[in-house]
Amino acid sequence: MTQDRSTPRIAFGNRVRKSPFFDATMRSGVKAFTVYNHMHMPAAYFTAEEEYHNLTTGVTLWDVAVERQVEIHGPDAAAFAQYLTPRNLSAMKVGQCKYALICDEAGMVLNDPILLKLAEDRFWFSLADSDILLWAKALAFVKGFDVLVLEPDVSPLQVQGPKSADVVRALFGDWIDDLKYYWFREVELDGVPVVLSRTGWSSEKGYEVFLRDGSKGDWLWDRIMSVGKAFGIKPGVPNTIRRIEGGMYSVGSDFWMDASPYELGLGRLVDLDMEADFVGKAALAEIKKAGVRKKMVGLQWQEPRLGESNGRPWPVFQSGKSVGDLRSAVYSPRLEKNIALAMLDADCALSSTVTVETPAGKVDAEITSVPFYDPKKELAAGD
Repeated sequence: MTQDRSTPRIAFGNRVRKSPFFDATMRSGVKAFTVYNHMHMPAAYFTAEEEYHNLTTGVTLWDVAVERQVEIHGPDAAAFAQYLTPRNLSAMKVGQCKYALICDEAGMVLNDPILLKLAEDRFWFSLADSDILLWAKALAFVKGFDVLVLEPDVSPLQVQGPKSADVVRALFGDWIDDLKYYWFREVELDGVPVVLSRTGWSSEKGYEVFLRDGSKGDWLWDRIMSVGKAFGIKPGVPNTIRRIEGGMYSVGSDFWMDASPYELGLGRLVDLDMEADFVGKAALAEIKKAGVRKKMVGLQWQEPRLGESNGRPWPVFQSGKSVGDLRSAVYSPRLEKNIALAMLDADCALSSTVTVETPAGKVDAEITSVPFYDPKKELAAGD
């Protein structure tokens, strides 16, 4: 049979790894992949709005093995973990998670991982998309920290949605009701070691199951799907609609080494007063002193309705002057309007109007704060 070469395709080569759940996602009907941390990540099973509905009304299972872990292990593990992030970790307890930015020497955000403290001398940085393993190994060597920096055999799945607790309770037991937001526990599921955390990238109630034995990927996916069947579980992926509603940033889409924590509205994650040193401390002090020149804000407008592609970046103008660009945009069926994240000049006032140059033409949009739709109170109160 002659292979159809009428349309371009991307081949699955050895340079881009498959997750332990790859075969299971294929059986589950995955329709598209993207590349993230040098791995194939499912990008669609259904339309974006169908996946949004599944996530916000039921429960979904995501293959996010691409969230690679950078493990810091050794006598200087706590000191080195602190050196990597401007967030003060001095009060962090074993079993706790923290949203902890990683910045470069200029104070620009490289990655926004979740940090897990497994022991006083062992930490995992659960990564967004970028080569932080190489960055961390180089810093540890140059600065002389007594640590091992490695990528362990750890691959997460996310169980997300309002019925996620029902599925996780059926898997692990009633004790999960006592697991606080941004905490985790090391456990076994049918003898297989996992870490279960109350975290997720959905702005819905959810959990992450960190598989610690990559040979069990098929088994774990099928186990969760089997138990979840009674609750209507569906395969899913990180959903653009829900993440923008929740004001959740995406590395590589909303910023890429071009924004400080202050410009992203995340200054609360920087502690310039702590005694410990960290990468970018001097630069961040200067940025805070000088004040930001740009800031991440929300934009909203009614028509024309956007499709599934966010179409970024789009230039943004105010009174004929260039004031920044739109980074991510999507139509929200819940809010019945287009919503977007944009990096604009700091003097652009909330509730004022800007003009966005979209591929379909110019539209007038209102500047607003984020999130557009508040997560549940228990999530908003999390750490």
